[in-house]
Amino acid sequence: MIDQLSWKVGGQQGEGIESTGEIFAIALNRLGYYLYGYRHFSSRIKGGHTNNKIRVSTKPLNSVSDDLDILVAFDQETIDVNVHELKEGGIVIADAKFSPTLPEEGKAELYPVPFSEIAKELGTSLMKNMVAVGASAAVLGLAPELYRNVVQEIFGKKGEAVVEKNMEALQQGAAFFKEQAGEVERYHLIEADGKKRMFMIGNDAIGLGAVAGGARFMPAYPITPASEIMEYLIKKFPEFGGTVIQTEDEIAAAVMAIGANYAGVRALTASAGPGLSLMTEAIGLSGMTETPLVIVDTQRGGPSTGLPTKQEQSDLMAMIYGTHGEIPKIVMAPSTVEEAFYDTIEAFNLADEYQCPVIMVTDLALSLGKQTVEPLDYEKININRGKLDLHPNLPEQDPAEYFKRFAVTDDGVSPRVVPGTKNGIFHVTGVEHDETGKPSEHPVNRKDQMDKRMRKLSAVSDRFDTPVAYTDTHDHADLLVIGVNSTRGTISEAIPRLEADGVKVNHAQIRLLHPFPSDELKPLMDRADKVVVVENNATGQLANIIRLNTGAAHIENILKYDGNPFLPSEIHNKCKEAAHRGNIERVSQ
Repeated sequence: MIDQLSWKVGGQQGEGIESTGEIFAIALNRLGYYLYGYRHFSSRIKGGHTNNKIRVSTKPLNSVSDDLDILVAFDQETIDVNVHELKEGGIVIADAKFSPTLPEEGKAELYPVPFSEIAKELGTSLMKNMVAVGASAAVLGLAPELYRNVVQEIFGKKGEAVVEKNMEALQQGAAFFKEQAGEVERYHLIEADGKKRMFMIGNDAIGLGAVAGGARFMPAYPITPASEIMEYLIKKFPEFGGTVIQTEDEIAAAVMAIGANYAGVRALTASAGPGLSLMTEAIGLSGMTETPLVIVDTQRGGPSTGLPTKQEQSDLMAMIYGTHGEIPKIVMAPSTVEEAFYDTIEAFNLADEYQCPVIMVTDLALSLGKQTVEPLDYEKININRGKLDLHPNLPEQDPAEYFKRFAVTDDGVSPRVVPGTKNGIFHVTGVEHDETGKPSEHPVNRKDQMDKRMRKLSAVSDRFDTPVAYTDTHDHADLLVIGVNSTRGTISEAIPRLEADGVKVNHAQIRLLHPFPSDELKPLMDRADKVVVVENNATGQLANIIRLNTGAAHIENILKYDGNPFLPSEIHNKCKEAAHRGNIERVSQ
């Protein structure tokens, strides 16, 4: 018996590949196994190869695996595209309908199972995914009956007859496989602990964080890989008096979010790189009017339409430097699904406290990758509205004077009231203004207002919890490996392999990109012979940001920009090379 394995299902987009993976994984999650899933899918609604790779273990996981134990194929293309990942002695379970063949004889064992035929005999070919799940359960040594609760949950609304038909498909798939292969004990899983844990994608965690953080409005335009945030909140916000509006474009979404925040309602919008480009003018408006704004940027392959459904981390410079003019801005970067939940709440707090735009950046692997998450601690949630006074008792105003909404203060944050507050009238536009909001181009006022706004950033690094998450194992390391977003788990898995090779490694994950936490990172860099930055882009954007903010010269890059996330073996191999030589390594497959 084994404590972990990797399973993948593949076929043409639109034929139930995602639901097959979901049903397979949810039951394992309910049994207490840890899971990590990553979907490879085409940028079209139907057609094109898609697959869902799920890693299962009795121990916590934070990365996709290098290889593959079990491949479930709905077409020959799935075998041809993915067979190279299979371990020696791996298993391919394929629909007998297409007469499957293995291109590499002897490496894996092929078991044709009539998914489509069994499903048709039961009434509909749509149930072929359930036959495949049943065959997969047989490989793992799991009884089909363990899936009953999941099947009931998914199909129960359609009636008991549908539930029983799907259970029968599961049972027949398991029985057919066992008849061919018997008990494949080498892939039987050790029993899990049975504890209840969440199994969710990063986008769902962000949506849940928005609800828990007090947000009640989301204007947004659908875009991959951000749309699931919108879809989640469409279902959840109405339960709490909130709403979601699909706007005509991302420009409208950002401006509507600013309007809601101006009125005192916590609001967010979410997009990907193309949408972020359209939002840049509105981001400047948020900075100039000192109105809170929370934006989630789920990075994907660019430029232009680029690779809409593939992994990349190439928006870093755009998020920090994309706005015309100079404004205070905070850019956060969670690195796990759990952090995505808590950081979303913190994004709203920071936006209110510093009255500025806050961008929370993820990447496709974090946004859409599904992970096991330990039960969330709602006692950790703290709502901080900063200097927003919702029930002020303001003195009577001279008719000629307005409320000093943009008063120059030592900490750079001015008093704030919502529109309609008695004696709280002030002027607001996107032009430079005086303390009451009236337009002013006076040089002294301009400098005072600019200095005030930029002072806000001075305290953010101290205010932010864990701007750099790090594993500081060695007083002095051969390598310090630095990453951002979803690379955290993959780097963590590569490090023990490097240590086994005799390379001393420390690890730092950047969680606050702007203002950059130089004081936290520089001591870690000083205690390493070499610094290696792992990132999914072609120009080493994170490494360049680190150089700019720390003055460091001894930085090497491991770059991958082919649309796929890093594998632990890639980081292991390239870091091992970097420990012995100093040239830039580019991973492109």
